[in-house]
Amino acid sequence: MIPKKARSGSRTAGLLYYLYGPGKANEHVDPHMVAAWGGGVLDPARSNSTIPYLAALLDAPLHSLEGTKPDQHIYHIPVSNDADVDRVLSDAEWAEVAAEIMDASGIAKKGDAMGARWIAVRHDPHHIHIVATLARQDGRPPDVRRDMVKMQARARELEVRFGLRRLTSGDKTAKQWPTTAELEKSKRKGRQEPPRVTLQGKVREAAAGARSDADFFAAVQRAGLRLKTRTAPDGTVTGYSVALPGDRTAGGRAVWFSGSRLAPDLSLPRVRERWSGASASAMVASAGQVNSRAAAWQLAAEHVHQAAAVLGQAGNEAGAGEMVALADFLTTYAARAPAAVRDELRDAARAFERAGRAPTSRRMDSQANAHLRAATQLLVMGAAVVGGGGEAAAAIAVLVAAALAVAAAMRWHQAARHAAQERAAAQAGTHLRAATEVAHGASAGTRAGRGRRGTWQRTTMQPGGPALVEAYAPVVREAIPHLAETVLGEAAWPALAATLRQAENAGYSPARVLAEVAALRGFGDAESAAEVLVWRLQRRMDSDTRSNSAQTQEPARQTAAVPTDTTGTSGATGEARTPATSKESDDEDGEETPTAPTAPPPVVGRGPAAESTPLGGPDAPTLGEAVRQGVPAYASAVLADPASVNLAAYLVKATAAGHQPAELLAEVAGARDLADVDSVAQVLTWRVHGRLRRDEKPTALPRTAGKRTAPTPTTPTTPGERTAADRAAQEAAQRRNQQRGPRR
Repeated sequence: MIPKKARSGSRTAGLLYYLYGPGKANEHVDPHMVAAWGGGVLDPARSNSTIPYLAALLDAPLHSLEGTKPDQHIYHIPVSNDADVDRVLSDAEWAEVAAEIMDASGIAKKGDAMGARWIAVRHDPHHIHIVATLARQDGRPPDVRRDMVKMQARARELEVRFGLRRLTSGDKTAKQWPTTAELEKSKRKGRQEPPRVTLQGKVREAAAGARSDADFFAAVQRAGLRLKTRTAPDGTVTGYSVALPGDRTAGGRAVWFSGSRLAPDLSLPRVRERWSGASASAMVASAGQVNSRAAAWQLAAEHVHQAAAVLGQAGNEAGAGEMVALADFLTTYAARAPAAVRDELRDAARAFERAGRAPTSRRMDSQANAHLRAATQLLVMGAAVVGGGGEAAAAIAVLVAAALAVAAAMRWHQAARHAAQERAAAQAGTHLRAATEVAHGASAGTRAGRGRRGTWQRTTMQPGGPALVEAYAPVVREAIPHLAETVLGEAAWPALAATLRQAENAGYSPARVLAEVAALRGFGDAESAAEVLVWRLQRRMDSDTRSNSAQTQEPARQTAAVPTDTTGTSGATGEARTPATSKESDDEDGEETPTAPTAPPPVVGRGPAAESTPLGGPDAPTLGEAVRQGVPAYASAVLADPASVNLAAYLVKATAAGHQPAELLAEVAGARDLADVDSVAQVLTWRVHGRLRRDEKPTALPRTAGKRTAPTPTTPTTPGERTAADRAAQEAAQRRNQQRGPRR
């Protein structure tokens, strides 16, 4: 329930004519009076009374008012409910609401027969208008000091009394909403949203990626906005204002908005706090050169994971700063994410804006803040490079990491009793979970349809393409039956399903690895078992990635880094795991798709660069040389992919078997087009693994169970070539089929 003070006025009859009339667009339904200051007041809509007579009754105390009569004597309070959530109140309930609001405001206290006169008019199921006169009946003015604060507090009590949606009183962190005049002007101009909303989004995006005043102002101008700065006499910039080109008043002047008028955290001092805290440049520099967008997103996801692990643990002031950094990260990613999930991410970023403004002082020097700033900078760097494949899987990784960070932010706000911020974080989490499902459906649809990445589609509940959460629900029930129903009912379940998808794509058996991480230790008093399982799976796969990378870079242990054909052993934990069989069908040229090697997914982390790894003895080439010679078109994407570590391990084994690495890569790359795959390095690893398995297949033993064995051909044949005996056997089989006739 929201009481709002409307603009004051002096024409009581004019306001009553509007309230009892049809409205500006015939939106008023059955206008009538539901309450008044006393009994016996006639309703013009349901009696012989008139609106001028009612206006005269309301204004009568003005003539006996002590002192000067106020120029604006009308006290107008609309009171509304949420039409989408709240039930429709009866006239008697609205009458009780009007009396309580007048009592709280000081216009007419309960039991005060000499209070000011007022009426309540209802012309909509979900709101009323209270019209009062700023003159008591005893000739004194009413005491309306701090009236809005008192009315808001009374509204919170009424929400509990009538079972309505419970709101929170203002904590001065809400952004400035468009006024009615701005909304009407946008409709006349044909704009999709008011200029204030457009400016809020563009300025926030510019502030999120800026590192100095110059960067911020340059980003604002690159966004196409008009900029005006305020400078002190000593030359220091003290503020700024922005305007949307073409937005002018009736007199032709531009409509300027200062940063503080857009939102509390967009004033220049608040914007400067973003780059005055802990610097993230060292973290970004340690990652080295980013050669592809997918690699940048993977690194960003890793930083967000590390930030979520310690979010809110450095104190209240540091936690408030971390909320700002997380809001900036979501805003930046929403502007650069794949088109299929961009709308959901923009909704998530807008919902989280309020969660990023905690009602307390803040510090920007915590570890989580630095990780989130580094992730934001990596997103900006990734937008400057050309996509080289793998963006779909990397997008899911970023979404999962962001969902976990938002869940941690919601728990922090809940512990701090920030009700409005907690609710905003919950709404953002809902949008992120929806975006995760959309991204997974887009990736799956691309692989199945062999189409371009631009033809991403939203997941649908069809037999041929079940939603992600439904596809992995049986896996959870099989692996952890005692926790299955609890996990499937939690808000973090979609994030766990996406993580299981990553694990399966990497070669893990989803049920087995889930059971292993669940059995590591109990869940204690964890608020969400699904979130704990996501963390354990990510740490398991990240640990395997680092272990395999270390083994590949040590020449003495190159052979040990190659997993066996059927079972892989994690170097970090010593636990065995069975790779899952690839779901893709056989290649068109008859090549069998090998069982996926037990490599961690390229979306969970990035080990040291494997480009300089030697693939054999002193005369053998390095991985970088072999890749550039064998698959030059995909060299940059392969070497930037963390899965190249596993490709190097299999090429070491191939070199030991007598293969030339570059020639082998060219051979397996030509088996089928690689343009539509998410990870070229991963697919090449699978194909090299399958090629080595075919070389190691033993020859079949002749059968001796009384049946004649086919004679062994004496001349070698090449694939696709048949001997005379083969042709004769095929012709005989065709004649037998023709003699049988058609089958019934």
